[in-house]
Amino acid sequence: MNLPNVLRAPSLLQTLHWVADPVGYMEKSAQQYPDIFSAPILGGKHLVFINHPQAIQEILTSDRKRFIAPGRVNHILSPLIGDASVIMLEGDRHKRRRQLLMPPFHGERMRAYGNLICQLTERVVSQRAIAQPFNARSMMQEISLQVILEAVFGVCEGERFEQLRASITQMCELFRNPLGASFLFFPWMQQDLGTWMPWGRFLRNRENIDKLLYAEIADRRQQDLRDRVDILSLLMETRDEDGQPLSDSELRDELMTLLFAGHETTATAMAWALYWIHHQPEVREKLLQELDALGANPDPMSIVRLPYLSAVCNETLRLYPVAMLTFTRIVTEPVELLGYPLEPGMSVVGCIYLLHHREDLYPNSHEFRPERFLERQFSPFEFMPFGGGARRCIGEALAVAEMKLVLATVLSRYQLALADSRPEVPRRRGVTLGPSGRVKIQILGQRTTRPSEAIVSG
Repeated sequence: MNLPNVLRAPSLLQTLHWVADPVGYMEKSAQQYPDIFSAPILGGKHLVFINHPQAIQEILTSDRKRFIAPGRVNHILSPLIGDASVIMLEGDRHKRRRQLLMPPFHGERMRAYGNLICQLTERVVSQRAIAQPFNARSMMQEISLQVILEAVFGVCEGERFEQLRASITQMCELFRNPLGASFLFFPWMQQDLGTWMPWGRFLRNRENIDKLLYAEIADRRQQDLRDRVDILSLLMETRDEDGQPLSDSELRDELMTLLFAGHETTATAMAWALYWIHHQPEVREKLLQELDALGANPDPMSIVRLPYLSAVCNETLRLYPVAMLTFTRIVTEPVELLGYPLEPGMSVVGCIYLLHHREDLYPNSHEFRPERFLERQFSPFEFMPFGGGARRCIGEALAVAEMKLVLATVLSRYQLALADSRPEVPRRRGVTLGPSGRVKIQILGQRTTRPSEAIVSG
């Protein structure tokens, strides 16, 4: 195929660079070819990276026309989320599954989760010792996991809850660095050589989680679910156009998707936000002024609507987007993008990281400056931390609300400080991008003025 702007380094070296240092790889490539380049990082098969907003718009608004978004190209995630997940489906099956999954993440359901998020945040943070440095990302993961377990699974206590929380945490730790995640990118590493190798640990951990999930699903099928608001119960009550419910294996795969596409990514984004808020004191002060202005007894949804808090979260998601790429699209008919002909069969991705660092959109793009989002409005093809088109993240509304409410609760009630002055840099965490030092922070004490105390009590 006549690929655009092919990077000429050997395929294996490029793949290793992509796995070990994705930010360095993307930035170096964009220096050579700013808008579009092709890279042999898929086992020798080329992937076309595009970060020009108009070209990305063309790709994402032509879903199922000149470009398709097949689930099979997401096979790298199959060991984790299974083959029945919405991410792995395509065509009409994918569209119908999205329609089943969307309602629990919108409207009144979101209001029900607001107070829960704030209460869980206070519960977790209050257990941290004063002046004792701790890993902020781990704390955020604990909060986010509890939100997922209670809001999505409807499980909040008991032996199964504790086992599920422990097993999921262990699974997440497997992906904490590029080496631990490498078996996703190199299928030849998927050999079960026991627990001393990442793949062996992964398999045993997955088996434990599966047992717990299927046991919960079996128990839930014996219950009256009409008054329950957790997402698992809502999914079990849904029916497709033929009146059929989701099977146990379909429910399992969707739960795994929500677990690892939901809580892991949100925890990473919240850790980045805490870092930047305390790395730049003026940001923290502006944020506290906005939160304090709400007075006593603020409604969680009024917190979610705060403009500067929204700008801080958006700038966090812009600077180091957790998802670096959109889901892959396949060209289905000849098309020209940015003056380059693309042929049927080519694999194309929108490069979210490079898009968010275009100097023509975001001057001094490596600076953390929330005011960008107060000074202008960016299109869905200029700012897209949750992807776009037919594969846009279903849980976006819950993730953003959780991010805002957790930050508001922590900042309103506690004085925090970074425990390590060294700059945080991004590093691969599974298929996502997280802080390398995981953000070391300490609680100096409770805030003496707490006008937003009722955030938690609701």
